Amino acid sequence: MSTGVRRRMGVEERRQQLIKVALDLFSRRSPDEVSIDEIASAAGISRPLVYHYFPGKLSLYEAALTRAAEDLAGRFEEPQEGPLGARLLRVMARFFDFVDDHGPGFSALMRGGPAVGSSATNALIDSVRQAAYEQILSHLGVTEAPARLELVVRSWISLVESTALIWLDGRRVPREELERQLVHDFAALAAVSAAFDPEMAAVVRGFVQGEPGDGPFAELATRLISLAG
Repeated sequence: MSTGVRRRMGVEERRQQLIKVALDLFSRRSPDEVSIDEIASAAGISRPLVYHYFPGKLSLYEAALTRAAEDLAGRFEEPQEGPLGARLLRVMARFFDFVDDHGPGFSALMRGGPAVGSSATNALIDSVRQAAYEQILSHLGVTEAPARLELVVRSWISLVESTALIWLDGRRVPREELERQLVHDFAALAAVSAAFDPEMAAVVRGFVQGEPGDGPFAELATRLISLAG
């Protein structure tokens, strides 16, 4: 028989619970619309107790964003095995899993939300982009990126981010098609740059050689050839 006595949480355990509750609420609604009272109610504690662990809504919001940023950055991690096109497809699937599950939270992270202008929030956004950049370079087997390669990779990451934000407004394009299109976009950006730069040409040759005939990069080439016909 239950005694009805609640186990008392330690300080760090309670902080983590509040972060989890806040992240869940921020994932379903804009952070501007979520009150401390709602967070306290969802956590099963009083409003003053929330302030005992966090000075205010902004500090709790930033802690939740930190958790979200770490999760999002991890979506770009992928074993460096097999063709690059297939790896990028898996990365995009995990990335859009996050976007799908945390729509308002993703928008808040990328657009700033109530913490717009906060150096901490901007640093979180930059950390996600930098983690994605480093992961893509590792897939390409590059440690020091030539100037044009850095432009291609960082431009593609910005494209992925902006595409996801637009897609959230109505989800008018099937998600699987969009994920594949973004992988095609990476190949197209790299190919255009390779046409003007020998270093980029060597990078593109490196990852195209390992691509199967039924992979996303080959599919893009086939579609482009059919347009010319």
